[in-house]
Amino acid sequence: MNVGTLLPRHARLTPDKTAFVFEEMRLTFAELEERVNRLANAILSLGLRKGDKMAVVLANSPELYFSYLATAKIGVVVVPLSPLLRGPGLVSLLRDSDASMVISSIDLATELDSVKHELDSIPSTNYVVTDDAPRTGYVSYAELTASQTAEPPPAIDIDGSDPFNIIYSSGTTGAPKGIVHTHDVRAMYCTLFSASYRMTPESVVLHAGSLVFNGALVTLFPALFLGAKYVLQRKYDTSAFIEAVGKEGATHVMLVPSQLIAMMGSPDFSKEKLASLEMICTVGAPLHQEHKDRLSRTLPDICYELYGLTEGFVTILDKSDYAGKPGSVGPPVHFCDMRIVGEDGRDLPPREVGEIVGRGPILMPGYYKRPDLTDQAIRDGWLFTGDMGYADEDGYLYLVDRKKDLIISGGVNVFPKDIEEVLVQHPAVREAAVFGIPDEKWGEAPLAAVILSSANAVNAEELRDWTNKRVAARYQQVREVVIMEDFPRSTAGKTLKRIMRDDYWAGRKTLI
Repeated sequence: MNVGTLLPRHARLTPDKTAFVFEEMRLTFAELEERVNRLANAILSLGLRKGDKMAVVLANSPELYFSYLATAKIGVVVVPLSPLLRGPGLVSLLRDSDASMVISSIDLATELDSVKHELDSIPSTNYVVTDDAPRTGYVSYAELTASQTAEPPPAIDIDGSDPFNIIYSSGTTGAPKGIVHTHDVRAMYCTLFSASYRMTPESVVLHAGSLVFNGALVTLFPALFLGAKYVLQRKYDTSAFIEAVGKEGATHVMLVPSQLIAMMGSPDFSKEKLASLEMICTVGAPLHQEHKDRLSRTLPDICYELYGLTEGFVTILDKSDYAGKPGSVGPPVHFCDMRIVGEDGRDLPPREVGEIVGRGPILMPGYYKRPDLTDQAIRDGWLFTGDMGYADEDGYLYLVDRKKDLIISGGVNVFPKDIEEVLVQHPAVREAAVFGIPDEKWGEAPLAAVILSSANAVNAEELRDWTNKRVAARYQQVREVVIMEDFPRSTAGKTLKRIMRDDYWAGRKTLI
């Protein structure tokens, strides 16, 4: 299975159908095929061959989208990296991935200038920038692709087991790791998620989250597989997003919780303005029940929730189960298996909390160049997620928390999510993140960081007292509340509790 064959098929069978939309750009499948072929031929002209790595350090843009499709045709492995990377972080991932070419934007060129000498694997001729402004030491993307033929690149034998990408984990719990996915894995994304989300060739997928985030590919590949229209926005903006839903007739969208919360807080948020939607799915982090309930009241019968790891295990709560299984993130998707295991590795009965373990056809072959970490994560074919949860009698998963986020206070396990669910019920709280801080008496105690929906709506002490009166147990009472303007987040939009917690534990006691 070679996902590079999907676009040529649509260009041949439905050449005049709209394939891709980005701002004023609207491309048919035939036009998209030509753009992608020019890029594929350009990559080959710079000396890359099957198995070589091409890094793409771009914000949402046509060039980033084209890079996924072009590398698939020629067997080059695409390495999407966050455009927010700088200095040592950027150098580390470019070196770790063995990239021999990089496509970036002009604003990142200054950063690359200072680190080129540390990147021996990338020839000086293989630094490409997408902007029109000329810059010494870089190749213009526009000039490079314009000089190439729009004819298909030479046929290359690509097997389903060949790698398609290396995606680096967001680093929410530690240093990023290069997760390898094959063409077979991405082909399964095409079929599993298009079925799970009830997509058809007539669907319209709208995406505004970061395209370098693996969660973006959960809708990108099904759209490509089916030949559905794919609408990409440069960044998430609530008003622009809601407007685009109506303008393009979007049927399927996927948002992280912070984006969904922002959308629900907009005066434009209404069933009428989002009438075309058939699926709105939350991904990337648990959506607290308070927000779930509000979303489903306004947009009934179209809400989904996905829990998953880039490494390759996914559950989906279907729209038909959204009301009947409150708090659940659904059963495993087709062909995937799940277990809940205790500390001794034995399977636990329904409703007992343990580590979530899964396997299936979207499982990564491993972390790039890290067999030691691969062996820790995958044991006997099962992925050990590091997440805690339980399954009900029907096999539906309920998340409790990450193992590493667990707070042990006075020997008692305290799950931050339980406290967060209480916090977000306060009318002044927009988002909440709870983690453990040092406590002389109990070892650890919960701290709550919050973002308010309106300034000065409540002070920290009032919110702490309000919360502590409502939590289920005394050990869940928070010692402190910190009000923040925003949380540190990954490119994917995930809240980085690790950064807040590490800052506090380091003794600075100030949150970024």
